[in-house]
Amino acid sequence: MFEHAQIQLDRSFAVVDKQTSIAEIKSKLREYNFVVVTGGTYFIIGNYEYEIIALGAESASISDWLHKLSWLPSAPASAGDMPYSADWRRPVLWLEGDAPVGIMTEAAWINMLKAENRQTTAYFQTLAETINDSVTAVNEEGIVVCWNTTAEETYKIKKADIIGEKISTHFRDESIVLQHILNEGYPVRGQYHRPNADTHVLINATPVILDNRIIGGIASEHDITKMIRLNEELDSASTLLVQKINPFLSFDSSSPKFQESLTIAQKMAHADIPVLITGETGSGKEMLAQAIHYGGSKATGPFVNINCSIIPPALLEIELFGIEKASFTEDKQNIITGKIEQALNGTIFIENIDKMPLFIQEKLLTYLVENSFYRVGGMEPITSPTRIIVSASSSVENLLKDGELNEKLFYKLSVIHIYIPPLRTRKEDISALVERSIDEFSAKYKKAPPSIGEEVMAFFSNYDWPGNVRELRSIVERVIVLHDTDRIGLEHLPETLIRNNTDETVMSSSSSISKMDEAQEIEEALRKTYGNKSAAANLLGISRGTLYNKLKEYGLS
Repeated sequence: MFEHAQIQLDRSFAVVDKQTSIAEIKSKLREYNFVVVTGGTYFIIGNYEYEIIALGAESASISDWLHKLSWLPSAPASAGDMPYSADWRRPVLWLEGDAPVGIMTEAAWINMLKAENRQTTAYFQTLAETINDSVTAVNEEGIVVCWNTTAEETYKIKKADIIGEKISTHFRDESIVLQHILNEGYPVRGQYHRPNADTHVLINATPVILDNRIIGGIASEHDITKMIRLNEELDSASTLLVQKINPFLSFDSSSPKFQESLTIAQKMAHADIPVLITGETGSGKEMLAQAIHYGGSKATGPFVNINCSIIPPALLEIELFGIEKASFTEDKQNIITGKIEQALNGTIFIENIDKMPLFIQEKLLTYLVENSFYRVGGMEPITSPTRIIVSASSSVENLLKDGELNEKLFYKLSVIHIYIPPLRTRKEDISALVERSIDEFSAKYKKAPPSIGEEVMAFFSNYDWPGNVRELRSIVERVIVLHDTDRIGLEHLPETLIRNNTDETVMSSSSSISKMDEAQEIEEALRKTYGNKSAAANLLGISRGTLYNKLKEYGLS
């Protein structure tokens, strides 16, 4: 695997045949460190063995004398055939091809093995420190032999306090997993574990095998604590977008196309079948999903949402279906219910299903067909009567063509397919949406609702609204929060919005400014909202998931 440490050879030797006299051998030993006797089998004599050789008759052949002494032969070796199994009671003859090039003694061999061991250890330790995950290695007795810096940071345990100790000293549950690895030899992949109340990890663990014997185990733990907390924060920040009583009255629209979509939604709200909602980002898919839930047969149950675009694939399956400990443990306290179970007798809204990995789409299809599923790591089927509403921002036809959407799942979901037209195609709705937003956010922030200037309404009517209803609501909320005025004028709108619209290069404000300006605008929004990320996202006209991605991109806390 790695280059061998430098081979130390003694090159002070003479080569003789087996008929050479003892007298000549003695002469050679006074001149060289070793004499190599050839003739089918190699015999090596060291100058430190001179006295033994001198006991023989000087005229006798060295072959006869070595035979009488029962002299052990020496093993030949080369760089391509290292002498790991050699009899080290005698030095080893090093060959290049058929030509002797040096002598390796037992001491030199031990030094080389030590150097190789140090080299291998250096590679392993460097690899362990290069990996972003926590790395733990134990020997066959469960004693920790490797604990990288990430593990120190994740578990708040210094190397000096854990290396050389049994891992069970610090982690009872963790030791059960690794003990299983040591005893059974089965690897673990992506197993959820919660070593303490504040840490969530996904474990990959593999036994270390040498000569068909397990001599230890190595585990890497991917810290998903921040992902869990992010998802919990997104859940807690989820807001009600419609009124629970008569929720469909929350929509202001005189657009025939949108009214058609609302009519379909109202008709099937009491039918317990899956729904697919499509439309551009910000067009109101979650709002319509909430209206279907609160205006239908599931109104008394929970409404739970999950966004496939902001949850890593490794965590998405767990978030959706839940997880439980592997079957070799008896501890059931670490069972985590997924969103489908949390929405029992209610509705789960799955946003951006096109961002869901295909293997999870297949599992969701199975649930829709059989009305049951298995938690990750679970052995028992879970039955959870939950209504499924999903959304996609891209063209379904393109998703199917590109293989990003399971065709069978699509047909199962698209019995009821509702399309929300973009705001730019229903300009007749803009005035009512603006007025409703002004009233809503004025009440929310306890301010008198301002009037809106004709020039602003004209500007809104001519704007293409790439962020759709969400962008309109965000701009109005921003104005209400940042300005105390009784009349909204153009001077109260974001400069980037005015500039881009004037230049006829209309884009969302988050994508039209430089990264530095964008970072500053995000910081300003967070300051104005006292760190409330949900409110800041609304001010910026972006989703919470997009805000979190940008915070990570710009290194903002």
